[in-house]
Amino acid sequence: MASDNLPAGRTFLVVGSGSIGQRHLANLRRLAPQSRIVVLRRHTDGELAGADLVVHSIEQALAERPYAAIVANPAPMHVPVALELAGHGCHLLVEKPLSDGLAGVDALLRTCTERRVVLAVGYNLRFLPSLQRLAALLAEGAIGKILHLRAEVGQYLPDWRPKADYRQSVTAQRALGGGAFLELSHEIDLALWLAGPATAASARIDRIGDLAIDTDDCVDLALDFASGARGSVHMDLLQRMPRRKILVAGSTGSLEWDYFADTLRIGRSAAEGWQEVDAPKQTDRNDMYVRELETFLDCTVTGASPPVDGAAARNVLAVIEAARRSQQNSQARIEIECQP
Repeated sequence: MASDNLPAGRTFLVVGSGSIGQRHLANLRRLAPQSRIVVLRRHTDGELAGADLVVHSIEQALAERPYAAIVANPAPMHVPVALELAGHGCHLLVEKPLSDGLAGVDALLRTCTERRVVLAVGYNLRFLPSLQRLAALLAEGAIGKILHLRAEVGQYLPDWRPKADYRQSVTAQRALGGGAFLELSHEIDLALWLAGPATAASARIDRIGDLAIDTDDCVDLALDFASGARGSVHMDLLQRMPRRKILVAGSTGSLEWDYFADTLRIGRSAAEGWQEVDAPKQTDRNDMYVRELETFLDCTVTGASPPVDGAAARNVLAVIEAARRSQQNSQARIEIECQP
C-alpha cells in the first residue's frame, strides 16, 4: 500500500471522541503505528486510549501541525472545522454526512482544490466487497440498462448501541445533525454510485414512531436519474428487525444485495429464479473502516482522488435539500444539479 510510504513521525488529528472517532483512532494507530495522534474534543476530563495528546481547541490542534485529520464530530460542525484545517494544508477524512446542509460546502471544496488537500468522506459501505462486486456487475452490463433501483434500510434506534441511552445520541437530536435522512444517508450515496447522478428528488419526511427524539424517524425518497432510471429509498429508525437491502432492476435481469446476510444474487427470469453471485464475504465489520482509512492514507501519498470525494458527498446533500424543499413546498419533484 502507498500508505506504507508515509514518513515516520507524521502527526494526525482526530476530531471528536465518540464511538466513530474512537474506531478511527484505533484503526489509525494500527495502520500508522509510528505516527503521533492528537485528539480534539470538547470534554476536558479523562484520558483517551491510543491518543498521544488531547487538546480542546482548534488553535491547539493547528499548533501541532497535523498532516491529516479525521473529522468525526457532529455533522453541523464538520464544515467549520474542516475549512480551518484545509486552509492549513491538512488532508481530510470527514465522517458522513459531509454536513447537515449545503451551506459552506462549496467553499470547503474550493479550499481543498486550491490547497491540494485530499478530501474524503466516510461513506464506508462503499468498501464492502459484496457491494463492490455489485457495482462491478452493473458496470459490466450484467443486467443490461438500469431501469429502477430500490434501497431500504431500517433498524430500531435503541438497538443501535444497547449500552447507551439513545436519547442522548447524535441520531436523536436535530441540532446535532440527527434523524433518519442524514444518519442513514449511506443509501443515497449508494444509489448515486450505482445508478449515476440524480436530476430530481421528492420525499416524505416524518416522525411517525414513539421514539423520544426531536427529528425525523422515517423517510421515503423518490429519485429521477440522468440515465432515465427511477429510484426509491426508504430509511427509518423504527424497524425492530434490522433490514438493509438494495434491488437493481435492469432490462435483462435484476441484482439484489442484502447487508445482514452479506449476499448478492442475480435473477434473469422467473423460470430460472435467483442465483447467488460469488462475492467476498465480510468477516469483520471493522474491515471496511480499515480499508476506507487505508485508501485515504494512500490518496494523501499518491494524490489520487478518493472513491468518495467532496463532490460525491455534496451530491448526497443536494438530494437531501431538494427532497426537503419538495415536501416544504408541496411540489412533486425538485430538480437537482449533481456534480460530476
